[in-house]
Amino acid sequence: MNVSEFDYHLPESCIAQTPLEPRDSSRLMILNRQTGEMQHQVFRDIINYLNPGDVLVMNTTRVIPARLHAVKADTGGKVEILLLRQLDDTRWQVLAGGRRVTPGLRLNFPETSIHADVIEALEESERIINFSQPVNDLLTELGETPLPPYIHARLDDDERYQTIYSRQQGSAAAPTAGLHFTPELLLALREKGVRMASCILHIGLDTFQPVRVERITDHHIHSERAYLSAEDAKIINEAKLAGGRIIAVGTTTARTLETAAILSAGGSPSKANELGDICAWRPVIAFERDTDLFIYPGYRWRVVDALITNFHLPKSTLLMMISAFAGREHVLHAYETAKQQGYRFFSFGDAMFIG
Repeated sequence: MNVSEFDYHLPESCIAQTPLEPRDSSRLMILNRQTGEMQHQVFRDIINYLNPGDVLVMNTTRVIPARLHAVKADTGGKVEILLLRQLDDTRWQVLAGGRRVTPGLRLNFPETSIHADVIEALEESERIINFSQPVNDLLTELGETPLPPYIHARLDDDERYQTIYSRQQGSAAAPTAGLHFTPELLLALREKGVRMASCILHIGLDTFQPVRVERITDHHIHSERAYLSAEDAKIINEAKLAGGRIIAVGTTTARTLETAAILSAGGSPSKANELGDICAWRPVIAFERDTDLFIYPGYRWRVVDALITNFHLPKSTLLMMISAFAGREHVLHAYETAKQQGYRFFSFGDAMFIG
């Protein structure tokens, strides 16, 4: 398939610049992935579409203050650093914004004694830098929350770009499908008999980048650190065997769960299309590793039965993933309907429930 098959036009006025309050007041499109039929609701109405015995799986990663401002030690030139992944106590993989950010360059962080040395140049603007000391506990002072580039409004409360259940620091971006949940809504779902499980996938910015090759199969998918505990794997397996549905909150959760299913069957995420049936009595296993699972049309889903997601960027791997889940024609038709109906797109936008 060609990447152009996942393109669509979106007026800038459709891109949500600020989140709605309360969180669960966003609009919710219900999409039947078999028929393409749509319904239009408010997000809190999702309780009517989940059943006792279903399992709602949430990504509990937390966005770090990943955008840092530095200056070159030799010239004073400004450099913007975006932390992508921690490699050890002091080394990080980053995006470096600025000219001539080359190995050997020292970066100073104003009003602190901390500096960092650029030790390796990777693809495009990615670099490996080594801080003079561990900075994990200092990021609140050093950095700021990175919002996606299509959001131009300032955020008054950084917590509004975190899910209410975020726990483990490590993401450069929020798992935005989860931004719609409130404590009251989660409590109501529990009282209805919906079970809760969690996973972790630390999100890198590559998740939101357009694919720049012509054919999908030529795209080199990014890898992200993911984790599913034995306790949560047990909840999912028990529900699956009892006939309950596994509801993934967001594409990052879906990627984690499908990785767990592929590993359970003895396969590799990078060669998912070569794998046969999953293990019927153990659909997923606990794991902690990087995953490079690339889901696009033709992928055979193994554990996810329904998906809560936002509206995604044209030509993105996320749009390809939900097209693999609901069918490209159904998804693109739903997107055109969403534009006509005034839905809000992207990170602070409205949601879809695909089942």
